[in-house]
Amino acid sequence: MFSLFRENVRIAMDSIRGQVLRTVLTILIIAIGITALVGILTFLGALEKTITGDFASMGSNTFNIQRYEFNTRNNRNREKVNPIISYRNVKQFVDKFEFPYTKTSLYFTGTRNAEVRFESEKTDPEVAVLGVNENYLENSGTEIEKGRNFTFFDIENNNHVCLIGSDFKKSLFKNTDPIGKTISIRGAKFKIIGLLESKGATFRNNQDLRVLIPIQTARSIYTLPNINYNISVKVNDKQYLEGAQDEAIITFRNVRGLNPIEENNFGLERSDDLINRIASITSYLYIAAWIISIITIFGSSIALMNIMLVSVTERTREIGVRKALGAKKHTISGQFFLETVIIGQLGGVIGIILGILVGSLAANLSNFQFSVPWLAMFAAVVTSFLTAVVSGLYPAIKAAKQDPIESLRYE
Repeated sequence: MFSLFRENVRIAMDSIRGQVLRTVLTILIIAIGITALVGILTFLGALEKTITGDFASMGSNTFNIQRYEFNTRNNRNREKVNPIISYRNVKQFVDKFEFPYTKTSLYFTGTRNAEVRFESEKTDPEVAVLGVNENYLENSGTEIEKGRNFTFFDIENNNHVCLIGSDFKKSLFKNTDPIGKTISIRGAKFKIIGLLESKGATFRNNQDLRVLIPIQTARSIYTLPNINYNISVKVNDKQYLEGAQDEAIITFRNVRGLNPIEENNFGLERSDDLINRIASITSYLYIAAWIISIITIFGSSIALMNIMLVSVTERTREIGVRKALGAKKHTISGQFFLETVIIGQLGGVIGIILGILVGSLAANLSNFQFSVPWLAMFAAVVTSFLTAVVSGLYPAIKAAKQDPIESLRYE
């Protein structure tokens, strides 16, 4: 049995080598379908890992009070317009919110187009400047690479100190230790006390090209009306999370002056809720990716089947000779079937390599975190095998049913 299988493999390989152009075209047809599958799944895997990683860094025991709920904020047809969260709101919330084992972070984005100067050097006007309090780093899951965090006294005394993102090492401080240096933002001087660890970028929002300054100091520099502030609350022990959320809702309703029958005019989001919603969204993207890939592979399987049928027709006389020499139907069908499977697997291997290259390139261009797509690779192997089986079955059966006498007469 094994010797017959080995002989069929040898014959299939000889046939493949004898039809180089046809084999290459057939392999490319399969490879295109597998490339589409692996490339899309690789890109989606990098996208999901990046987004969930950004939110997971906040921790599962953190929640935010914001202007809108996540689903409401993304509904363009919403009728309800919530008022902004003003500085007075956040200040009253901090004064009134009393729940054990919690830390409250306040912050707002002053600008995303700041120009930062150091001596005679300056950055492009693309730096984000955030006003924060001393709890911002811990609640947002941001670590310090070098230096120290803000202290309570830095915030309360409006000290002109700052924390900078890791990208400043590539521009203003290429060969210089930034700690202790003084930078200028809108003419205001700030002493650098800390360098943040790299967090990367998501959807062009570069987390490593930003400057954090005390919130009161930021308010004195950025005085635009209707600035929206953000509140983040972290609970040291997750078992108190539900209680902290309820207390936060009651406190902020009192800050807003809502009566018991009025709905909340603000939103509350937990970081793990966001992760779950993102996972549900990416699941639909995976389904769409599979549908697109299946359509592509279906087209590839039809092309492969047609090529194999042409091969059967061209080798009709060869089939007649083999049958005249005593070859049985299952031997003939096995030879053509193995030939199709080998071609399919070669196309699958090339498709996997090209798919990973395309997916990783797209992920890198989008600044997503690339990871080895094991699921996509497994899916590609199985898909290429099934494609070869489906495409090769009918040509193999047709070859086995050829009449030896008529096949020998075929010109």
